[in-house]
This record gives sequence, structure tokens and C-alpha cells, in this order.
Amino acid sequence: MAILSLLSSSRTRLSGLREPLRQAGLSALLTRGAPPHARAADHGSTEFSSPGGHRPPPLHWASVGSRTISSDVGMSLTQYGSTNHALTLHKRFYQTLRPQHPYCGPRASIATIEAHHSVNDPSEVQRRTFGSAAKSIQRNPAYSVLNSEDVSYFKSILGDNGVIQDKDRVAVANVDWMGKYKGASQLLLLPKSTNEVSKVLAYCDSRRLAVVPQGGNTGLVGGSVPVHDEVIVNLGGMDKIISFDNVNGILTCEAGCVLENLSTFVENEGFIMPLDLGAKGSCQIGGNISTNAGGLRFIRYGSLHGNVLGLEVVLANGTVLDMLTTLRKDNTGYDLKHLFVGSEGSLGIVTKVSILTPAKLPSTNVAFLSCNDYMSCQKLLLAARRGLGEIISAFEFMDRQCIDLAMAHLEGVHNPLPFSPYKFYVLIETTGSDESYDKAKLEAFLLRSMEDGLVADGVIAQDISQASNFWRIREGISEASVKVGAVYKYDLSIPVEKLYDIVEEMRSRLGDMAEVLGYGHLGDGNLHLNILSSKYSDNILAQIEPFVYEWTAGHRGSISAEHGLGQMKAEKIHYSKSPEAVQLMASIKKLVDPNSILNPYKVLPQSAL
Repeated sequence: MAILSLLSSSRTRLSGLREPLRQAGLSALLTRGAPPHARAADHGSTEFSSPGGHRPPPLHWASVGSRTISSDVGMSLTQYGSTNHALTLHKRFYQTLRPQHPYCGPRASIATIEAHHSVNDPSEVQRRTFGSAAKSIQRNPAYSVLNSEDVSYFKSILGDNGVIQDKDRVAVANVDWMGKYKGASQLLLLPKSTNEVSKVLAYCDSRRLAVVPQGGNTGLVGGSVPVHDEVIVNLGGMDKIISFDNVNGILTCEAGCVLENLSTFVENEGFIMPLDLGAKGSCQIGGNISTNAGGLRFIRYGSLHGNVLGLEVVLANGTVLDMLTTLRKDNTGYDLKHLFVGSEGSLGIVTKVSILTPAKLPSTNVAFLSCNDYMSCQKLLLAARRGLGEIISAFEFMDRQCIDLAMAHLEGVHNPLPFSPYKFYVLIETTGSDESYDKAKLEAFLLRSMEDGLVADGVIAQDISQASNFWRIREGISEASVKVGAVYKYDLSIPVEKLYDIVEEMRSRLGDMAEVLGYGHLGDGNLHLNILSSKYSDNILAQIEPFVYEWTAGHRGSISAEHGLGQMKAEKIHYSKSPEAVQLMASIKKLVDPNSILNPYKVLPQSAL
């Protein structure tokens, strides 16, 4: 009862914070030097431990309904809101009650620095390359080599500004954001319309010039950069919002729209995007769909297969496949859009998207908890599904090594539980429509969980600064891991009861050779296995692969939960898919891209093609 009294008496009425929080979000967007995760005074959070140890904008009914932003070309997000990523990287707040998580994924500045460093020191990329990297993939001699006539043709379509040959600018597009994969493309194309993409692909197909579709280049498996000299087609110039239905929450836009800018737009309409990623300040919606990105809201809103209503896709021969419906129901023949969701640009280039956006809810609470063991984390997940039900929106877990890493390498973060050196930590977020009810429901759930021994210690965020700090820790793990030196990243889908076993087994295999940590989306059965060392080593890699894939396959898991296959895992697909399934995929690839010009050497093993 004493704990209940503490929780009730210390409860902050967050409704009074709405206008300041909205202003804080705007300030974070416009102020480069002030990180939004600067924490408020610690005493404002609600803390508990076991014994011993702004609302959605009102709808204007005169304007309700499907609204076209512009009759023909749409509204560019560079007009709606700045797409200067250097300014938007840290803008991780909703302009409402819910704190947006501080950006901590692949930053544009990091990618630029890595790429330019690689240009100056070619051996650096070799040093940073790991896994089954591009160096072992032989160029297909059937592909043509780019010549001056090709460049002249592209300029006739795109103009001089749409054809980039400058070595430094092309170098940035050649390297992934972590500096692990580097191609040797000599040409970067920047189309601004579907028609231009169509003409480019039709020409490339006729000449058999290989092409790499590229969005924000925030992937982790080398899927968005060339392997050899493929022509890079970047969709960043196609960033217009076409329409928004503010009754049904259906957004139609071009593929080059940055996810964070779309989030800002729909939030101002009273909705949210169904996915939220650490890389939202740079990643583009077309790339999100092409990789079937998962992210932090998966447990609540599911995958993009369920949220994408329609697509416009350009096939390898330049054919424009118009599937851009906004209908929730359309049971006429094969639902072809699903072929392109998650195909990583290997079947066609996504140019337009219609996507269902959920309503923005006014009440959000975030708790940061500690658990004594992994079994408690599992039981807590089950208890949360039962006790929190419809309001649970995130359930993330981290081991102690993740917390130590974040505290050591992330600027401006603070440990919410500095005196609780437990083995596991869980971040729970709830989102609902009734502030008082939701808060009371979360508090009651946490008290029961403590009484049952599932939670050892924890805090509930009382303002946006504290909630943002919690999220900064979780989302910052990937950023922090890169600062150590070398990082081997594996994105696995494993039955929840076995999910952490691979972390412990990997620690036994590697011993003092490397540090192993595990974190991820426990509610989705998605583990991010990170292995850190001072530099990349063949000896370490030999201990990791193929063991990690064999172990995952042995437990009927997936070797890629949400990152895709790219060039890192294309030859490993058999660990998760049967020979018959791989052959059918190869048959589809040959049907829609017979010359195999789209994103070659990725997704499928070369032997299948």
C-alpha cells in the first residue's frame, strides 16, 4: 500500500505539459546544438522497488475527407518541412504528449564521414568489412560497362543536375553508413519522377547495365550499395506528399519521403506512422517498404505487409506497375504488392506508396524496469499482454552489457536505475486514449509484477525528458556499439523462450576474444545479437559463422528478422528457407527481371539464378 500511495501522490498530470512538450519538439527540430534528450531533474520520476533490494488537432468537418495536397505534382516535403537531415536527426519528439525517441541510428554525418575516410584510405573499408562481404563476390561478366554514351543518354533524361559523376559525391553513395560495404560505382542518378525512373530502367535493361536502387542508405546488410560498378539510382528527389485522407488516415506519397518528415506531417493531422525506427531521420519510406522494416511499433501495429495498401513500382524493363490503391479491401486476383514488400529492390523500384496510418492517441507512459533473469523477462511479457492488453505499444529488452555500453559511449544519457546492477532491463511503453486510466493500469500492473517477483526495480517517466532518456538508451545501443571499434551484427528471429540462449552460447565460444550483448524487440521474438571487438578478425568471424546461422536454423528461427538479406546473407538464405522456396523465388526474379539488372548479388544466392 505504501508503494501505491507513492505512485499516486507523485503522479504528474501530463495534460499540463502538452504545450511545453509541443514547443520542445519544435525546438528540437530547429535547434541543432541542443540534444532533446537532455534530462530533467531525476526527482520528478516515479520510482518503485521491491522490498529489500498536446492532443490531436480537432477535425474541421468542413474539410474532412480525402485531401489532395496538390493536383499534379504533390507537395514536396522540402516545402512542408526541412529535409536537411543534419537538422532533423535529433528531432525525436512528437509535437504532442508522446515523446519521440532521440535519434540514434545511422546518421547522415556518420555516413558521410565514413565514406570520405574510405575514399582517402581504401584499406580502411577492407579493415572494416566483415562477414561474407562483397570482396568474395565475382562480377558477372554479362553486365555491360558504363560508357560516355550511357552518361549522355541519362543527362538527356535527368538533366545535368540529375547525373552525378563527382567522385566525392559518388563515393558517399558507394558506402553503407557503417563503412562495412563499399562498391565501385562511377555514376549516381537522381530521378525526380516515376517517368524518369521508367526511362532509366528501360535503357539499363536494354544495355544490361546493373542498377542499385537506393533510399536513405541506412541498412545494415549492404543491400543499398553497389557490390561492383552498378549504377546507383537514388530516390531522394521523389519526396512529395500526394494526398492524405484524414477520415481513414491513408497517406499517399512518393518513395523518397523521409520517414521522420512523414511522421511530422501525419502527426499534425492527428495520426502517426505505423512504424518508428531509430534511423527515421534519414531512412526513406520506399526503402522501408522494400526491406519490410519492422521497428519499435511492430508489437502494436504489425508489419508493413498489413499497413501498406498500395504501391507504384517500376519493373526492370521500365514498365510502370500501378497498384496504388487506397482500398482496405480488394479481393481481385493476386495481391501483387506483397511481392515487392521486403524484396529489397530486386524485383522493381517502388516509386509511390499508399499506407494506413493509425490515429494518434493522447496518453503515453514509459517505464524502465530491471529483472533478475531472462525467465522473468519472458514472464513479464506474458503478464504485460494480459495485464496491459490493448494499450501496450512497445516491449523492449536489453541485457546489462547493453546498459554499460550505452552509459560509456552515449552522450547525455543517464542510467534510470543506477543502483540496480541487474542482468536484464525492460522498457515498456503504453499508448491509449484515457490518461488517468492508462497510468493507473500501468501502475497496477507494475505493482503486481513486483509482488510476483518479475520486476526487481523500476521507474515510470514523469515528463518527456525522462521518457526520451529511456528511449535514448534503448535506441542508442547500435550507435554506441560502433564507437567500440568492430561490431558484428546479427538480426535474428527466435522463439522467445530460446531467444537469449544464443547470446550465452556465443559468449562461451568467444571467451575473452570479444564482448557479446543482446537486445531487441522481445514482444516480436526479435534479437539483435551484437559482438564487439577492437578490430575485425577472421578468427572471431570463424567462431561466429556459420555457427550463428546453424544454431538459428536448428531452433526454427530466421536469420533475418527485419534487416533483410542484402549482400551479407544472400548466400545464407537456405538456413531459413527450403530449397523449393528459394527456387520459386528465383523463378519470380527471372520472370520480372530476366536480365537480372536490379540489385544484383543480393537477396538470392547466385547459384539459384
